[in-house]
Amino acid sequence: MTKSSRPRAQKRAREKAQQERQKEKLQRRADAKERKANAPNQPGDEDPDLAGMRPGPQPLPDWLAPDPTESDESPEESDESEEKE
Repeated sequence: MTKSSRPRAQKRAREKAQQERQKEKLQRRADAKERKANAPNQPGDEDPDLAGMRPGPQPLPDWLAPDPTESDESPEESDESEEKE
């Protein structure tokens, strides 16, 4: 039985095919990135739970907001302010 020579040609062909696949993948990724960057945002793209949120401190929800009918000072604070006068 004779052994074949070293598989240089096969390995070279495999490596070349792998490089071509990598180039194709990079091109597809670049195309997809460009397409996403140029595409307008759809109204359904935003998470409804996060709609209207902005970075930074958020305003208090209605159930935590102070009641405008209540006075700003508690009775204890008003007694102290009368004593100072």
